[in-house]
Amino acid sequence: MRFGIFIPQGWRFDLVDIDPEQHWSTMQSLALHADAGPWESLWVFDHFHTTPIPSDEATHEAWTLMSAFAASTARIRLGQMCTCMGYRNPAYLAKVAATVDHVSAGRVEMGIGGGWYEHEWSAYGYGFPPVAERLAALGEGVEIMRQAWQTGTATLQGKHFQVDGAICRPLPVQGGGIPFWIAGGGEKVTLKIAAKYASYTNFSGDREGFQHKSAVLRGHTDRIGRDFDEIVRSANYHTVIGETEAEVADRLKAVRARLAPYLGDRIDGFMDSFTGSQGVGTVEQVTERLAAMGELGMAYAIHYFPEAAYDTTGIELFEEKVIPALA
Repeated sequence: MRFGIFIPQGWRFDLVDIDPEQHWSTMQSLALHADAGPWESLWVFDHFHTTPIPSDEATHEAWTLMSAFAASTARIRLGQMCTCMGYRNPAYLAKVAATVDHVSAGRVEMGIGGGWYEHEWSAYGYGFPPVAERLAALGEGVEIMRQAWQTGTATLQGKHFQVDGAICRPLPVQGGGIPFWIAGGGEKVTLKIAAKYASYTNFSGDREGFQHKSAVLRGHTDRIGRDFDEIVRSANYHTVIGETEAEVADRLKAVRARLAPYLGDRIDGFMDSFTGSQGVGTVEQVTERLAAMGELGMAYAIHYFPEAAYDTTGIELFEEKVIPALA
């Protein structure tokens, strides 16, 4: 199994109570720790406003962070979970990503999806098209990026995007283009796009959901004649880990106490997102659950530690005991 780690950027209120002037040094320190450790990749979210409620708390922009991490790390791969196709023209995005690929010496992943956070779509003036339109735009955008990275130019007269000889030079460092992570479990469109273009998918991390989405993906690959096993399947996990169940409970209480003043009556719903996560539990519990997911074909686990900016001992415990058991 391969492992990635999310770097806190504020989106989930995971930099609160830290002076904004210290945000970058906090994120950079965690990135450098990951770069020196057993993680294959680091990740950020592509969002502009905090969740589960918009607020004045910081949310740092994903592709700016990609560039900064590219310049300040040496080994680790760099991803977004996931870039929203509606936020940037795809020819422009292809150019940005190709440049970051050069800065990083070929370490960029392209996590891409249709987008869902209506509040920030509307606030930034992007409207909020129906889901069918957002996913159709995703398909067009991925095709434009594929052309740009493979040939150095892109032309497409689509319904949502029109480009005519858009030049993308130099090509990415990575031969054949930057790998696509098609994120989302939409069965009729998203997974169909994934079957055609993805090197990686990212969808449900629970047993039943993962098995079902995998079967749908296989159906799409079979229909187009692609080898299903060419696509690495990944999932994201909220992760709070301890040596004992009491330690896990204490860590969850600390997360709740820190965020309650900011989330108010939304705190219960937020904490519910940790309930049942394969990544919440003792070392033995988490290792056993992830191993079981690996048997189902989940080959890449990306972990979000809500404590990361304040306490790295959970990350260190995961590095010391879970990764060696499964890598």
